[in-house]
Amino acid sequence: MMMKFMTRKMKMVVIFFMHLFMFLQCSVLTNAILDPIDFLALQSIRKALDDMPGSNYFSSWDFTSDPCNFAGVYCNGDKVIALNLGDPRAGSPGLTGRIDPAIGKLSALAEFTVVPGRIIGSLPQTLSQLKNLRFLGLSRNFISGDIPATLGQVRGLRTLDLSYNQLTGSIPASVGTLPALSNVILCQNRLSGSVPPFVSQTLTRLDLKNNDLSGSLSPISLPPSLQYLSLSWNQLTGPVDRLLCELNRLNYLDLSMNRFTGTIPGNIFTFPITNLQLQRNTFSGPVQPVDEVTIPVVDLSYNRLSGEVSPKFATVQNLYLNNNRFTGQVPGSLVDRLLAASIQILYLQHNFLTGMEINPTAAIPLSSSLCLQYNCMVPPVQMSCPLKAGKQKSRPTTQCVEWKG
Repeated sequence: MMMKFMTRKMKMVVIFFMHLFMFLQCSVLTNAILDPIDFLALQSIRKALDDMPGSNYFSSWDFTSDPCNFAGVYCNGDKVIALNLGDPRAGSPGLTGRIDPAIGKLSALAEFTVVPGRIIGSLPQTLSQLKNLRFLGLSRNFISGDIPATLGQVRGLRTLDLSYNQLTGSIPASVGTLPALSNVILCQNRLSGSVPPFVSQTLTRLDLKNNDLSGSLSPISLPPSLQYLSLSWNQLTGPVDRLLCELNRLNYLDLSMNRFTGTIPGNIFTFPITNLQLQRNTFSGPVQPVDEVTIPVVDLSYNRLSGEVSPKFATVQNLYLNNNRFTGQVPGSLVDRLLAASIQILYLQHNFLTGMEINPTAAIPLSSSLCLQYNCMVPPVQMSCPLKAGKQKSRPTTQCVEWKG
């Protein structure tokens, strides 16, 4: 009986040690030693960077311990899959130094970001070696030089954010061929040349504002998947009516401060946009929305638009049509909505408008602003105009006769 009991106990001990062995084996596998190539790459990356005063981001980077426990380093097995350099808290001091070419040795890297700081130098060509890279975010630093054309080899790249740097040169055509792009944010740089065609059918955000881009946009240069498009403060030219007609999923559009020409298509006013900014271009011709405009803010100022003001703009809250060549009467529907305080801003100054039917004793609501200065009429009511509208109430009669003729 005792022998039988001991045998059972011995079996339990054996089973216990087998389970312990299996647990330790699994533990070793899940806490694998970092790949030596990745280890050396992290060392090189660290040597090229430093904390700015007030930052202690690198305090955890002690290479006598497991690098997978470093701040901003994320591993899967023995490989680094994400590298988020710097303290991500808003307002925290960033990093200084350069991005070492050893970044290209992290073969499994899917995400690479650097917080805003004072990173200088150019983008390493070795970024093209990161075949698994999906997210590249290096905004708000002082990175200079060209965008490497070899980035076009990173075929799985989805987000490219190099905004607020000092990049020069053109946007490589190879970047436009990336098939998986969803976000391209290159604003606030010094990029020149033309906007390359983008082939990705998943591209939803394209932000290229505040650069020095030029040339025209072809009707097939941007995919219909776009929802956010900002090209403001460049030197882009040519018509965009055919292109805009295809981008009917846009919920944000800013083409201001360029040299675009041609007409503004009427269907653009049906897009699900909250702020339509087409000001300070050279758009011309009449503006004819196909339906009542439900966009809260419409700015078409400082163009060469002509014809009569459409009554379908009466449903806009802030309407800027100033500094164009509009003629005729101000539609009564706009007057009614203005007096009902439904229109908050109605800027019609510096056009060739000839009248506005409104009771001279009518009071413009304090929450609304109307400006009619420098048209072909004497403003019928008191107005609150911006200072840059000037002091002249009406256009010289000679100008009005010439324009009418």
